[in-house]
Amino acid sequence: MTALARFTAAAWVLAMAGSALAQGVLAPPAAPQDTLTRAAASVGIQRCLPAITRLASLTVQGSRAHDVLLDWDRKRPDAGPVFSLVGIQYPNAGVAASITAIPDDSGACTVAAERISVAPFTCASVAEQELKNYKRTPLLPIYTVYTDDKEPTSSVSLIDSPPGCLVIRRYVEYGWRDPNAPVPAAAPAGQAPKRR
Repeated sequence: MTALARFTAAAWVLAMAGSALAQGVLAPPAAPQDTLTRAAASVGIQRCLPAITRLASLTVQGSRAHDVLLDWDRKRPDAGPVFSLVGIQYPNAGVAASITAIPDDSGACTVAAERISVAPFTCASVAEQELKNYKRTPLLPIYTVYTDDKEPTSSVSLIDSPPGCLVIRRYVEYGWRDPNAPVPAAAPAGQAPKRR
């Protein structure tokens, strides 16, 4: 086969693959998994991994790069709490996020996430622009917490740090369960569940 024939054949294969991709026949390559999910899975965390993945994926969305510091119970990695600090690089800013997951005996997880950033504006202007309909609770002259009744497990804390404002967005959920996990069958009344 001549070089021209090989080139033509390769170009045809690429063109067909591009056409198949455009038609949805071939799926585009999956996005790389976030670093926190990979790190947690690599040390044996499974029960709270879906919650960690959900929060970590949202946290690093749109970032250029990110990396993680992970702390976990080395003796009981899947039964103990996991704590993480994620450094995130965006095109024009750096952000930190903290994600914690604690499994309970029922198979659920308590999760907490905080996103920490610095706004190059006063806290008053951040509140005016982003938190108009939130309830304001001043804790210190420099520290105010904002909450929304529609999201009772979330808050936004603004801490004056001239010339800017330290912004901490917090989310907590108790008894989180993976909505995609199968629901265990209930034992008949008066009968204890079987142990394996």
